[in-house]
Amino acid sequence: MCLIFVCGLSFAQQKTFTNPLLTSGADPYSTYHEGYYYYIHTQQDRLVLWKTKNLADLKTAEKTTIWTPPENTMYSKELWAPEVHMIDGNWYVYFAADDGDNNNHRMYVLENTSGNPMNDRWKFKGKLSTPSDKWAIDGNVFKHQGQLYMTWSGWEGDENGRQDLFIAKMKNPTTMEGKRQKISTPTYDWETRWEGGPDVLVNEGPQYLSNGEEVFIVFSGSGCWTDYYTLGLLQLTGEDLMNPENWQKHNTPIFAWSKENGVYAPGHNSFFKSPDGKEDWILYHANDNSGDGCGGKRSPRMQKISWNKDGTPNLGTPVSTKTILAIPSEEK
Repeated sequence: MCLIFVCGLSFAQQKTFTNPLLTSGADPYSTYHEGYYYYIHTQQDRLVLWKTKNLADLKTAEKTTIWTPPENTMYSKELWAPEVHMIDGNWYVYFAADDGDNNNHRMYVLENTSGNPMNDRWKFKGKLSTPSDKWAIDGNVFKHQGQLYMTWSGWEGDENGRQDLFIAKMKNPTTMEGKRQKISTPTYDWETRWEGGPDVLVNEGPQYLSNGEEVFIVFSGSGCWTDYYTLGLLQLTGEDLMNPENWQKHNTPIFAWSKENGVYAPGHNSFFKSPDGKEDWILYHANDNSGDGCGGKRSPRMQKISWNKDGTPNLGTPVSTKTILAIPSEEK
């Protein structure tokens, strides 16, 4: 009787958790669909998808490699920051990749029309680019008032020296439409900070966020290899997302490292809602130690966020790995 009882407890869903969710995993992203979260992060040489009812249970969740790129192509290596989306009834994964030369990073997309993203029915649909066809990483796809957009981090020209944020309309989930527009460039000290080296001019990892009225893009500033990797905020002040003048950048970061909590370089985030739709949460990666850099020590974490009276997001402070958190609220 005791053994059965204990076994029963072992299969019960955990109601609390501590970060990190996995020992390693940069650029975490998830999509909630029909009772399950579909989660993905950077693996460099392949795309792996997790399926779970509770993101706190990622360590034991079902997972499968959905796509491995063919060798000797312009998208065979350095697969970064994948995102999984359900758009108009079909599944899509967006990711950046190159041929081993960072100068050739561009955005690409896969499509799965089978209804089941955990199978091998993924088809490579090609490169996503505007007519300028410049360096691009960290694409985030979202719908606003029925129009599909992508925002990403890119170079204005053909040389590495500064990463700006761009936006473009999409004709459909696999095709860009028209020219890109630059909506942010790194200017504040927290977007350029790297102690012990030259200024690092980086805006990357843009993520759409809305409270139902206000529209924002949360992005990462400074180099991911520094302890000072941090999140900033763009706020839409007009109706046209393609007008750069309608994006106002807040002059201070909204989520930064916490030496007190032992969390360094928190960034490249995404957002999700709880299963009951009542809570907003942030997914992000961070390091446990100063100087851990931009490699395999970055681990995925999550915590609940709130909203300020002025409608802006309040992300709080990155919590310690010792902090016990309640899982996202469930359907009753």
